[in-house]
Order: sequence, then C-alpha cells, then structure tokens
Amino acid sequence: MWERIELVRGDITGQDTDAIVNAANHTLLGGGGVDGAIHKTAGPELIEECRTLGGCPTGEARITKGYHLRAKYVIHTVGPIWRGGGGGESRLLQSCYENSMRLVAEYGCRSVAFPSISTGSYGYPIKEAAPVAIGSVAHVLGVCPDIELVRFVLYSNEDYLLYRDLFEKMKKQTAPKRA
Repeated sequence: MWERIELVRGDITGQDTDAIVNAANHTLLGGGGVDGAIHKTAGPELIEECRTLGGCPTGEARITKGYHLRAKYVIHTVGPIWRGGGGGESRLLQSCYENSMRLVAEYGCRSVAFPSISTGSYGYPIKEAAPVAIGSVAHVLGVCPDIELVRFVLYSNEDYLLYRDLFEKMKKQTAPKRA
C-alpha cells in the first residue's frame, strides 16, 4: 500500500488526480487558505453546487464536480478546530480522511490529492495531524485496492519535509522483517 502514497510540495489546485480534497468550513461556501484557492480556481459553479448541499458537519465529507480544476471532483471535508487535543480532535480528523476516501472509492476515482487538513487556520499542530493523515489513508488503502494513488500535497517545504520523514518512518515500521 505504501507505494500508492505520494508526497509532493505544491499547490493542490493544479493536481491532475481524479479528485482533490478541500479543507472546507461548515458552510462549504469558500473561505481562506486551501478552501479559498480551490473555490477561486474552480469558478463560480462550485459555490453554486455547494449551496445545494446544506453544509457539512466536522469529520464528514461531501463531493462536488471540479468545474475549472484539473480534477473531476472536489471532496469537501471539515476538519476539527484544535482545542488542545482533549476534545476528540484526532478521531474527527481521522474521520475526515476516512470519509473522503470512502467517497473516492464510491465515485470510482483511482487517484486523489489531499492537503494537510486542519493544520492552517484551524490550528491543528502538523506534527500531531500528519500521523493521523498518513495512518488513516494507509489503513483505507489496505482494504481498497482500486485506489491507485493518494497524493499528499504540502504547500510549504517545512510541512513537506515533516510529512516525508514521518512517512518514511511509518513505512519502515510496517516493512516485513528480513531473516
């Protein structure tokens, strides 16, 4: 499964995957950061479709067309706001990734690109979020062979390096032991 996970530094709006994931707010009507960039690139049709969805609770996911993006679909998920870690944030973040992956499979997507959910304006420490992100995706890939590629798109070099180091460590921990 690890060979189906890829890490890149870049802009999620330019990814050529079947779907991209939007770190959205509850309204799904656009905002700052990744959310604003996706809405701006996708065009006004995206917000029109999002208006029909009635929002999205934290930890859940909704899917729309990609419109002017390279991706056919946008999967909108609402991550938890960091409140110190004692309010179930880890479980809610895990649900974001798992519910997004469920939609990827349900809509027959072979590839998906994820940002680092909740680590921007929602304040989730990236060192806490990255293992949840990678672990959740790896778990789903272990039971869903039809998804060929999950790409984590990290905007900053610092975030990319943190994800890369953690990814390599997790991969080694699950590698079969040689005799």
